[in-house]
Amino acid sequence: MTAVPRPPRLPPDELAAALSGLPLWSGDGEGIRRSVELPDFPDAVAALVRMAFVAEQLDHHPDVDLRWRTLHLTLVTHSAGGVTELDLELARRIDALFPG
Repeated sequence: MTAVPRPPRLPPDELAAALSGLPLWSGDGEGIRRSVELPDFPDAVAALVRMAFVAEQLDHHPDVDLRWRTLHLTLVTHSAGGVTELDLELARRIDALFPG
């Protein structure tokens, strides 16, 4: 698999504007966050697997904390030292899987 080029870190004003279009997400230049609650633990694990395929397509992977039936997600491009357009694209794709 060819690595996707990493975009630069977003300036604060661009990130704020982008987050206004992603109402399920919050955060700052250090990372954007969202939690996804599922009916039970097996559903949460299945959701994590579905999300893994989307993340792999972008060659960009969320930080995930699985607590019983809830996925706590953090997106940040570590190599850029903060949030980039790649994180926003992954957030959009996660929202398409789990609209809220």
